[in-house]
Amino acid sequence: MLIRNAAAIMTGLPGAAARVAGPDLRFNSQIEEIGRLAPRSGERVVDATDCVVYPGWVNTHHHLAQSVLKGVPQGINLPLLSWLESVPYRYRARFDAGLLELAAEIGMTELMLSGCTTLADHHYVYWKGIDYDPAKILFDLAARFGLRFVLCRGGATLRRPFEKADAPEPETLDSIVQDVERLVSEYHDGGSESMRRVVLAPPTPNFSMRPEELKPMARAARRLGIRLHTHLSETADYVVFCREKFGRKPVEFVADHDWLGEDVWFAHMVHTTESEIRMMAETGTGTAHCPASNCRLGSGIAPAPELARAGAPVSLGVDGSASNEAGDSLSEAHTCWYTHRALKGAGAITVEDVIHWGTRGGARVLGIDNIGSLEVGRAADIAVYNLAEPRYAGLHDPAIGPVASGGSPKLRLLTVQGRVVVENGVIPGLDLPRLLARAREAVRKLGAFHAGD
Repeated sequence: MLIRNAAAIMTGLPGAAARVAGPDLRFNSQIEEIGRLAPRSGERVVDATDCVVYPGWVNTHHHLAQSVLKGVPQGINLPLLSWLESVPYRYRARFDAGLLELAAEIGMTELMLSGCTTLADHHYVYWKGIDYDPAKILFDLAARFGLRFVLCRGGATLRRPFEKADAPEPETLDSIVQDVERLVSEYHDGGSESMRRVVLAPPTPNFSMRPEELKPMARAARRLGIRLHTHLSETADYVVFCREKFGRKPVEFVADHDWLGEDVWFAHMVHTTESEIRMMAETGTGTAHCPASNCRLGSGIAPAPELARAGAPVSLGVDGSASNEAGDSLSEAHTCWYTHRALKGAGAITVEDVIHWGTRGGARVLGIDNIGSLEVGRAADIAVYNLAEPRYAGLHDPAIGPVASGGSPKLRLLTVQGRVVVENGVIPGLDLPRLLARAREAVRKLGAFHAGD
């Protein structure tokens, strides 16, 4: 396939390499050429006039199950801990196989229509004796959509303090590890262009697990050759708890338990000190920066530019839609660009920085080496945005439009490994009106449950 006459091509690389002149790009399963190219006989040609070309977004932290919990009134104005009690944990036991599949289908649809090609979902809706297999639902759905999918398999051995006595019983460390071993044998591919990966990912290291369980969990992951992921330092309360309970800063605490390294990344990292930033950089530990959720919950703004300047891997995570209300990659990128400039000034961050974090930075954090940038030889995960809409009219630099102008430019094309998964704003085979009707019915039922609780 040949993409021709693009207004701009953003590579996902940092610095001077962030843009390439093009205006054409040829690919099969991998990118073959970028430049001024003539069509070959029999080649499909896509006219990209008024379009800009980006790498597919790499979303390193999501909660697909929350896609049916957007804007729950009882939690809309609450900070993190109260919101957790009022929304995700209140509804957790309501999730059966059908509701999870619906929520995941909504979430994947929303992400793909924004140009996301790789998704790491932190799924922690597990409990002892769960009677369905969330992993199979999620992997099967991602395969149907053609998405690269990383299952961050959650699981807790402790109840949160606010959970009721009749809440689902937590799992044991052994049962979590045994299930992860099964998932690795069934799904995990450690290759450089992997479509399926498994990660060991408790919700938090100091609320969800006993301290003595963290090292065995880390050893199990490394024995299996998989990565580790969790939430860390999301709120000021989190830092206070860690200091009072363990006498350590959060990054120091996880370091004590072998949870730092190039095979580890944390979501949020909002409240992080200079010494912790140095520890992250020195060990190559990654961050999934989730600015929209952090703003919505009033948690603060993570020092992502400082982490990046120190050399620590930084990526973008959309986070769950129950704390975001817009679970798509472009909204996240637009919010990211705005928040850091509001905090530190107009020179704090560039559009190129945001694109790099959200594409090649995400590939680095996930360890999927051959994705995340538009370079010859990389996997053909490509987003082509059509800017022929009033929102983008008058742009002197079309390349920055999808991030700087925000909105929802229609996808002329989205490919994963060269396979077309969105074309002209449509996901082939998806009955969108039916999906939206099912979502409305699910919200009605969940609302009735909350009203009667």
